[in-house]
Amino acid sequence: MIIEQVETFPLFYRLKEPYGDANGYKAYRTAFLFRVRTRSGIEGWGECTDWLPTLEKGFRERIIPYLVGKNAANRSQLVTHIMKWHPRSAAGVSMALTEIVARYAGLSVCDLWGGLQRRNVPVYASFQSYTDRPDWIAQSLAMVKKAVAEGYHQVKVKVGGRPLKEDDQHISSLVDCLRGTDVEVAIDANQSYDAATALRWNRFFQRWDQWLWFEEPLPLDQIRDYHLLRSRTVIPVAGGENLSGTRQFLPAVREGAFDLLQPDLLHVGGVDALRDTLQLARYHGLRASPHAFDGALSRWYAILAQACLTPWSKMNHPSIEPVEWDGMDNPFSSLLSVQPVAGTVSIPQGPGIGAEWDMEKLEKYRWDGSIYR
Repeated sequence: MIIEQVETFPLFYRLKEPYGDANGYKAYRTAFLFRVRTRSGIEGWGECTDWLPTLEKGFRERIIPYLVGKNAANRSQLVTHIMKWHPRSAAGVSMALTEIVARYAGLSVCDLWGGLQRRNVPVYASFQSYTDRPDWIAQSLAMVKKAVAEGYHQVKVKVGGRPLKEDDQHISSLVDCLRGTDVEVAIDANQSYDAATALRWNRFFQRWDQWLWFEEPLPLDQIRDYHLLRSRTVIPVAGGENLSGTRQFLPAVREGAFDLLQPDLLHVGGVDALRDTLQLARYHGLRASPHAFDGALSRWYAILAQACLTPWSKMNHPSIEPVEWDGMDNPFSSLLSVQPVAGTVSIPQGPGIGAEWDMEKLEKYRWDGSIYR
């Protein structure tokens, strides 16, 4: 399994209209995929995020020369070494080498991990609710309605980017729109509030019972305030997407900060760290739903990890927590052949990741090397 070649696929898409959350607006979407091939022809794909010029230069001058000639079976050693240079690139390499090892053994990634717990994994439609339009609330509701019409039973919308009164109007309208349905809603504040302000949302949570969770209402370094919030809010509190390793979740778990952990494969350190963090949640009787807004491949690995994860509770229905699925204008969400049907993704059989790439789209959206803002 000697690595012979690494080919990069930097992708760029200029949005028709900017959208965003409490952290600001996006004017474009990018992706950086790469294919690792061994001398025997076995391939594995990886993915990472950053500014495309930085990634392209880093791969060309450092990561590719380091990987070529190495044994893909030494996955942990190679990933740990690259982690010192660029953690997100290391996360991507962990994906590619995991797939190569699975294909070499003639196994699916899930079989390599010990086998499936389930063939179907629920996904929720995740929205960046804000635009510059004066009618942004109506636009947000229209996106949610479209997702519900497509069969999604769970959605996530944003708060924290506008004054509380305006967000109040948005969520009130959303609840009115969904009343009488079985659709569940998560709201994500992107660390925008203090504890007192976050607790003001309780008046909403008490009026309706179809909430999934309240995501990162406070800055993540305010662990004690999270513990206070969790003890007083009436729905589950979730967080952790930006924590950069399983170890960083430990203080939050010890302090009882979250009901639900949300590791992101691209941030937490790769495939093994993602699975370690999901298992950490189970060891402590917590739920877990991987954050996966950016990246078709990292999202797919998150879904595969959920397919192999033991249930949180024998009384829980459905038997596994949902995974995030980007519901916005983003052609990269359809790069892989696996797509949700009625809010559920079926796990295919076959070696490796069990999915095929749309090579035409990979070429269509290939970044031309120009500087972008």
